[in-house]
Amino acid sequence: MEDRVRVVIAEDSVLLREGLTRLLTDRGHDVVAGVGDGEALIKTITELDAQGELPDVVVADVRMPPTHTDEGVRAAVQLRKAHPGLGVLVLSQYVEERYATELLAGSSRGVGYLLKDRVAEVREFVDAVVRVAEGGTALDPEVVAQLLGRSRKQDVLAGLTPREREVLGLMAEGRTNSAIARQLVVSDGAVEKHVSNIFLKLGLSQSEGDHRRVLAVLTYLNS
Repeated sequence: MEDRVRVVIAEDSVLLREGLTRLLTDRGHDVVAGVGDGEALIKTITELDAQGELPDVVVADVRMPPTHTDEGVRAAVQLRKAHPGLGVLVLSQYVEERYATELLAGSSRGVGYLLKDRVAEVREFVDAVVRVAEGGTALDPEVVAQLLGRSRKQDVLAGLTPREREVLGLMAEGRTNSAIARQLVVSDGAVEKHVSNIFLKLGLSQSEGDHRRVLAVLTYLNS
């Protein structure tokens, strides 16, 4: 079982909200609140914080009432600014590049962007919720593919080899070096070498510590 985390769900579809609640509680996690719009989400988080019970992560739909455009992601961005330690995982029906970039433009910790189809892959979805709650990243492969495709035009990545770009894309999905090695069918040592080269070419020094992985991803997502 994953480490137990406290979750608030923001989703206007009652059926999906209840489904997400069931998925998470069945795996031993605590869903402390469920709301149906961005305003209610901000109010709920503010109240929980005042009680000293800020959750570990918020799972929010990008589009919520009243206009069903960007209420969810705007609330997520606002919450990340007000509560830097709060993990935010947004769900979207399809890749919306502007919203993904906006969400990733702030702090480099505790952020995720998944397509709703990914929820059907229960283990991966729950792992993503836990990873974001613990300060990691969880980006849908489709999101990474679109943003990486746009970023290939940027000079900042010109020095990366095709394999290094591939490794960087898998890093963006939140995969560990071992998971990347399994995906590419190479040794852990080979992946470590690629990752070191990526850090070097992107100018990320050892002083950045473990955050270099996230900073490397953000370098091309926000370039």
